[in-house]
Amino acid sequence: MVRKLFVTTALPYANGAFHIGHIMEYIQADTWVRAQRMRGAQVDFVCADDAHGAPIMIAAEKAGVTPQQFVANIAAGRPPYLNGFHIAFDNWHSTDAPENHALAQDIYRALRKNELIEVRTIEQFYDPDKGMFLPDRFIKGECPKCGAKDQYGDNCEVCGAVYQPTELKNPYSALSGATPVLRTSEHYFFKLSDPRCVEFLEQWTQDGKLQPEVANKVKEWFTRDEDGKANLGDWDISRDAPYFGIEIPDAPGKYFYVWLDAPVGYLASLKNLLDKRGEDLDAYLADPQREQVHFIGKDIVTFHTLFWPAMLKFSGRKVPDHVFVHGHLTVHNEKMSKSRGTGISPLKYLELGLNAEWLRYYICAKLNARVEDLDFNPEDFIARVNSDLVGKYINIASRAAGFLAKRFGGKLSADCGVEGRVLLDGLRAHRATVEELYETREFGKAVREIMLLADRVNEYVDQHKPWELAKKPDAEAQLHDVCSVCIEAFRVLTIYLKPMMPALAASVEAFLQVPALQFADASRALGAHTIGAYQHLMQRVDAAKVEALLTPPEPPAEAIPPAPQPGGEDIAAEIGIDAFTAVDLRVAKIANAEFVDGSTKLLRLTLDVGEGRMRNVFSGIRSAYPDPAALLGKLTVMVANLAPRKMKFGLSEGMVLAASHADEKATPGIFILEPHAGAQPGMRIR
Repeated sequence: MVRKLFVTTALPYANGAFHIGHIMEYIQADTWVRAQRMRGAQVDFVCADDAHGAPIMIAAEKAGVTPQQFVANIAAGRPPYLNGFHIAFDNWHSTDAPENHALAQDIYRALRKNELIEVRTIEQFYDPDKGMFLPDRFIKGECPKCGAKDQYGDNCEVCGAVYQPTELKNPYSALSGATPVLRTSEHYFFKLSDPRCVEFLEQWTQDGKLQPEVANKVKEWFTRDEDGKANLGDWDISRDAPYFGIEIPDAPGKYFYVWLDAPVGYLASLKNLLDKRGEDLDAYLADPQREQVHFIGKDIVTFHTLFWPAMLKFSGRKVPDHVFVHGHLTVHNEKMSKSRGTGISPLKYLELGLNAEWLRYYICAKLNARVEDLDFNPEDFIARVNSDLVGKYINIASRAAGFLAKRFGGKLSADCGVEGRVLLDGLRAHRATVEELYETREFGKAVREIMLLADRVNEYVDQHKPWELAKKPDAEAQLHDVCSVCIEAFRVLTIYLKPMMPALAASVEAFLQVPALQFADASRALGAHTIGAYQHLMQRVDAAKVEALLTPPEPPAEAIPPAPQPGGEDIAAEIGIDAFTAVDLRVAKIANAEFVDGSTKLLRLTLDVGEGRMRNVFSGIRSAYPDPAALLGKLTVMVANLAPRKMKFGLSEGMVLAASHADEKATPGIFILEPHAGAQPGMRIR
């Protein structure tokens, strides 16, 4: 039976160009889709621009264009990224398209008919300076659950909590900075607290559709009170005009919150594709063999594991079969920052002439089925590509193709000898394993498996030395067999690598003069087949280009301040004596200092603060102290009453004070503060 799949990635918000996180997700999904097709599955792979919401409305206003034109301008810049990285969606659409307006309104009407929509008068934040109600993403403050600062008004990016904007502590307008005021407004709610929704979601989220760690996290959201009632909150799905979005039926001046109509965009893009093919959406989704699969990042789990499946279920539509969640992409284990100019620009990568499939391969080599962040390490990137792809894989063809062309007219031997057959049978025997690793999204394991097979082939080449056989008049048949084995092995390895590297595979297919390779072809020998002329298939990575990729652009001349401030920044706003004395500064003795594995910026300090125990503190001073042992025994100053911070490397129990210029490149060095001789650990700085 042919497997049938409907696959999507998260919709990119149409307020800017693609960033590397988008490309990483698209590479993961595209690789999985290509592997499915190579197994014979029918796949429809779609995406769309997420076009609605206040941010786009405000950005368009600043740009002096309509929201529709603003979104169209963004959409026009998408193809170079998608084509450049060989990401082959079957359809790309927009949530502002007619299909999405109609589908979103139909789903809403079905939910209302099912008595899952409720109208309530609520208090809502209003920006007195801008004269408008503030959308969740334009209200910021402290998370009511964990206290994290600068969190948005709908969910916390630190602890994952979902809440109402009015629950934020110390809120402020992200548009004007003004303190928002509360005003009443009628809003529409999707009643997720309804027992029907709770029962469905508790079952749906725990029956294998999510990765175990995601399912466990979601399970935490289904807490119950003493009476056994679930505490799942209702979802505010409306926004007041002015708003760029889809109007709520029978509710003048009210629009769907962007997160209601955004996932509907999956279905709208699919409908647009099916309309072009003359197929019916409802009949398509009613097929019991059809699987619906979503690839998303870990920051939008809430919307895809609560709101989206409940919307579909209670509007009478098919619910997702799988939601695959991935982590973020870091560089040198540091979070990328546009403001600091750190990270990877996908377009710059292509403009520098770096091979797109180097990045596809490297990302796949790091991906697995878990929700883990991936780190781009430039040295590792260069080494992997040069060693694996060029040194191991491409080298197999380049060492054999020339002899076949010159001595045998490009025709392969029909009989590859006993050793050759054993080698090739061994490669073919791994087909099921490789397919299963693609199926389960264990791409990193697939890469390791394929490269181990490449090592076997290279051992065979080194053992038989075709360059020496070519010098022996009586070894012509053996040379023919050895080179034919190399090309046949190269073909099998190409099949295994093809989902990750489709453009390279197409070049190999042209060289071998074979139709598009499928997984089943790995089990069939080419036999006495004639190949074409070999041309070099891949270059080594130019390290200078990788360095250029990661070098942040120089700021424009007009952005350089005419007169530097003390330390490179303005003196902070005045505070009262109470604010100062609330900070408990203590003398600390550095009992130990060491590098932190996996970080290029941190040192792990063990500090004696005179309290009868040692404290563990991570400090970003590694660049100033290449030999941590130089810090041993020194006195310094730390903030002793700072709340402990859980980091990926462990718990940090305070903060060491250090001085530096605001632009660390402007003046050399970071300098930890050292008390005058005679100070003792535990003394308070007053």
